[in-house]
Amino acid sequence: MKELFILVVVTVFTLLTYWLVEPFAHSQMHKHYESEGFAYKDLPALTKKGDAARGKDLVMGAGACTGCHGIKAAGMPAPMDPVTAAQSYGVNPPDLSNAGAVFDPKFLAALIKNPAHALMVEHKFDPAKGQMHPMTQFYGAGGDLDQEVADMVAYLQSIAPKPEELTPNQAFETACGRCHAIHYEYNKEGELHPAWTQIGEKPAFKHKQDELMFEKNVLDYQDALKKYMGTLPPDLSMYIRSRGEHYIKTFVENPQNYLKGTAMPRVGVNAVAAEKVIEHLEDVGDSKRFKREEVGRNVMIFMFIFAIFAILWKKEVWRDLH
Repeated sequence: MKELFILVVVTVFTLLTYWLVEPFAHSQMHKHYESEGFAYKDLPALTKKGDAARGKDLVMGAGACTGCHGIKAAGMPAPMDPVTAAQSYGVNPPDLSNAGAVFDPKFLAALIKNPAHALMVEHKFDPAKGQMHPMTQFYGAGGDLDQEVADMVAYLQSIAPKPEELTPNQAFETACGRCHAIHYEYNKEGELHPAWTQIGEKPAFKHKQDELMFEKNVLDYQDALKKYMGTLPPDLSMYIRSRGEHYIKTFVENPQNYLKGTAMPRVGVNAVAAEKVIEHLEDVGDSKRFKREEVGRNVMIFMFIFAIFAILWKKEVWRDLH
């Protein structure tokens, strides 16, 4: 029984290290903030019921959204290529096809009315000092401003995929992919995917000059992004491993908690989209997690069965000696 006791002690301490000590150590590497469930309590609730048809007219017309944003779902291409857009605005404005599924409706409404406030970058963009946010505020089309904004949000939600249909890749591209690159992306079979750059997925080029031109465009985009943000946002290939799920979620929810005065905006994703982004980062940075967990479970089962047979064998061998 002495050997069994030793096995139990080793097993217990191993599990404590894996499930308690290691996560606790990670939590002490940075400040800890509890998530508010992506509720955005500082933003006012939508009090009007939106009309998608009227919202479409506003988005395409008086709202002037398509002057900066593409809407592929409505057959509207982006008015500028990513590099030109970044050189004009600091970052490429997102395509709005998935915006209604990725972003919280309260956040979208606040973003339309006052971008700097919704994004929590008022410390960087102060109109009193002539520091205007590159996204123009919507002052209304002559009617009830709250109703018009609700209509625009309703339209964006109407063209977006349903939450359960939104893919992790779509959520990442809309919420994060215009600022952050992913250079090392593997699928579940361990095969290397094409790198994700701030201007999109790097294609497979037939001619070297085409590849060099693409890389030049990436560098030009990054130069504009660095000027706008103050620094180049980090590559997210291994961020889920180095920072952990809780840190990423709460950082995205409110970057100012962790880095006061940071130029990174509040992203404004809803809880479902946040889970999708995390899933994408886990697929990228920890693609073998399911296989690892399965192997770990099987090893523990094997060790348990092996221990039983080892104890029985030991008793059989030593039976005549005691």
